[in-house]
Amino acid sequence: MSRAFFRLLFVLAIAFSISSPGWAAGRPNIVLIMADDLGYETIGANGGTSYRTPTLDGIAARGVRFTHCFVQPLCTPTRMQLMTGKYNVRNYVTFGEMNPKEVTFGNLFQAAGYATCMAGKWQLGRELEKPKKYGFDEYCLWQHLRRPSRYPNPGLEINGVEKDFKSGEYGPDIVNDFAIDFITRHKDGPFFLYYPMMLTHGPYMATPESKDWDPRVMEESGSKDHQHFADMVQYMDKLIGKLIATLEKLGLRENTLVLFVGDNGTGAGTESMMGSKVVIGAKGSTIETGMHVPLIASWPGNIASGKVSSDLVDSTDFLATICDAAGVSTAAAGKIDGRSFLPQIKGEKGNPREWIYSWYSPRGEPLKEFAFNHKYKLYRGGEFFDLAADPREQRPMKAASLSGEAATSAKHLQTALDQYKDARPSDLPKREVGEAAGKKGKKAKAK
Repeated sequence: MSRAFFRLLFVLAIAFSISSPGWAAGRPNIVLIMADDLGYETIGANGGTSYRTPTLDGIAARGVRFTHCFVQPLCTPTRMQLMTGKYNVRNYVTFGEMNPKEVTFGNLFQAAGYATCMAGKWQLGRELEKPKKYGFDEYCLWQHLRRPSRYPNPGLEINGVEKDFKSGEYGPDIVNDFAIDFITRHKDGPFFLYYPMMLTHGPYMATPESKDWDPRVMEESGSKDHQHFADMVQYMDKLIGKLIATLEKLGLRENTLVLFVGDNGTGAGTESMMGSKVVIGAKGSTIETGMHVPLIASWPGNIASGKVSSDLVDSTDFLATICDAAGVSTAAAGKIDGRSFLPQIKGEKGNPREWIYSWYSPRGEPLKEFAFNHKYKLYRGGEFFDLAADPREQRPMKAASLSGEAATSAKHLQTALDQYKDARPSDLPKREVGEAAGKKGKKAKAK
């Protein structure tokens, strides 16, 4: 037989392997779960003692837990960094919107042949076509075209169709069931599920397992009731448990990378305990408890088990990490700021961050721009903080007065800030909505 014939057989074999179920089964499924307003201190595996989180604690015990994951202090800024792999300085326009020019991890996975789904909180623009534009084949969303109740008797958008539930349904249950149905229908894979949960955002309300649950409630109402927040944390954990059980039942657990993270710190003023230590949530603030969130990775048989990593991770790193795990190119996203922490998940050294950068102006209010490492933090204006001695950042120091390790860190952090000095594009859409909201907020505070 000729060489040409053997060459043809080789090409056909490759083509067959790519199109066969065996090839698809070899590509990992990705499930990225993000809780809403859930700080690091709320998870039992992290040392939290106020709430019951048995599912997440179990996943952490058999997976990898990160102790220094930081995101933006508020939901929309974090979501944009998570989905695009870029710092807000490059693409953030205003609260509740996403720059329409951006390429998300949904686009990247969809182009790579993955079935894609987003289930949960949207808050990225009210245009009907936005979820599809950003790469999601299917979606079940709250706060897409409107903003009705999300908890008892919710209003949702399911694949572009508004649907109101009036028979005592609980929004997080509906969304979780949608996510589970997506997994079940795409069990032959590969699939990418992005699951930004509605829990545990305020108002703190009774769940179906609370003693005072009332299925007749038609509107969101609540308070800072600590018991209801505890119920919401526990219910969030239960829903994740149902999803994990589905993966196990379908035989998908070992071929599915599951990541769990929070979108910002716990609601401002919410007190939680870590043993005898009181931790007060600081959502919206750039101090540690506004940005420090849980991060747990699980991929049985493929990653380290029962490991803890103190490496710095931020919200720009997730796109790079899940693409790395799935062998998906990030080229279409352009220049990204994130770096993959997949090696650390596998128990390898990887390429750990030396610092985290943040550009934060969610509604057009005065900009806060800073960089920090494990011990120190430097703002663009020159304010320097020792985070161990002053975690609430009440005693700023000037870089010129520092010495030793602090002075060295200040120089490194200034170098980090310098990298983004001219990173803000001049052609971004105007921030008129955000600026107006920021001014309105200032007037309200003044009153």
